[in-house]
Amino acid sequence: MPLTDTTVRHAQPREKPYKMADAQGLYIQVMPSGSKHWKMKYRFDGREKKLSFGEYPRVSLRDARDLRDEARNQLTKGIDPSYEKRRNRLRGNVAAGNSFTDISREYCDKRRRDGDKAWAPSTAKRCEYLLSLLDNSIGKMPIDEIEPIDVLAAVRKIEAKGKLESSRRTMQLAGAVFRYAVASARLKSDPSRDLRGALINPTVTHYGAITDASQVGPLLRAIDGYKSQGMTDWALKLAPHVFVRPGELRSAQWEEFDLDARVWTIPAEKTKMRKPHHVPLSRQSVALVEQIRSITAPWSYIFPSLWSRKRPMSDNTLNAALRRMGYTSSEMTAHGFRAMASTLLNESGKWSYDAIERALAHGDNNRVRAAYHRGAHWDERVAMAQWWSDYLDDRRVDVGEKCDEARALSAGEGVPSPSSSSVVINHDLGWRRSRGRR
Repeated sequence: MPLTDTTVRHAQPREKPYKMADAQGLYIQVMPSGSKHWKMKYRFDGREKKLSFGEYPRVSLRDARDLRDEARNQLTKGIDPSYEKRRNRLRGNVAAGNSFTDISREYCDKRRRDGDKAWAPSTAKRCEYLLSLLDNSIGKMPIDEIEPIDVLAAVRKIEAKGKLESSRRTMQLAGAVFRYAVASARLKSDPSRDLRGALINPTVTHYGAITDASQVGPLLRAIDGYKSQGMTDWALKLAPHVFVRPGELRSAQWEEFDLDARVWTIPAEKTKMRKPHHVPLSRQSVALVEQIRSITAPWSYIFPSLWSRKRPMSDNTLNAALRRMGYTSSEMTAHGFRAMASTLLNESGKWSYDAIERALAHGDNNRVRAAYHRGAHWDERVAMAQWWSDYLDDRRVDVGEKCDEARALSAGEGVPSPSSSSVVINHDLGWRRSRGRR
């Protein structure tokens, strides 16, 4: 006989579990504890299986029969209701943290730990900031409900503020988040896929850099005459010689330097290409680093922050110093030392293109070629580093001084040539040391 709600409600527990059948495979199991559970027995592919519907009275007799009928309907379509139930549970677990913001944070966390392709800390910080600009628009929306128009409207709010490059980059990052959601089975397709060309293209601007050989000397003399409270002036003196990326320079630490071997090894986690970069040091570079060591050697960072020796100087410090020296952002930037070296080294005709590219730590898209050149050109790079520092010394000397020196030599007077390796720049080192101890 089919069950009634009264029969189920008054069923009493026994020493062992027992069943009370309803119809078409549905039954309720009464446990010794007094709990009552709805279940259904059925066959699929010749095997007997069971399906649970929940506990009485949270699931009533009517509800249990509806669930049974739904399961039998699935069976008529060749669907195993137990398998479908597991799939629905998995979908529910996935959907629990399914907002755009949740998945973008998950994606950024993955990229921070993504092996050889992991983001550098500065890149991760920038990307996380750009994605956060979408929090108030599509951030709380379930990712599978976001339409192309939602993405476009959100990014155009950034574009409307005149931030064309930020809007373009944010669109790219949003697309990366959507594709990650597709790869992790939470989205069928990327809604930003067809939005290419919808945003205004920003005007491409290059880092300001001095590439005219006649302007190198005035720049170096301006640097020599610049005085700062912290280590900015020293960083500016070293930058032209090593022409590494500004982030690599300001975050340099003493354990990365081997002055006996005259090599600075920048670890992979600090480089853009996520590979260690070895920088040969000229005599002038070594002399500068040794002078800097007398100031900051007890600390970890070579160029610590003015406010805390546990942190490197901020990323805008060198550019701000160049502005104070009178150079606009279109004339010279901290990154411009790389363009200056690249241009003038290539124009000299003395060095191979590959050696210059390796010195700049540029990536090679050809993996076979990159593997071949990994250890190549070191001897050439060592010679090139010394030639470059000598070239900078020669440019540093004012034309008028050169004429005076020539006249003095012709008169038989020995006048030493002022170079960065021989000139000692006076700084109040005691002030800096006492300040650091405080």
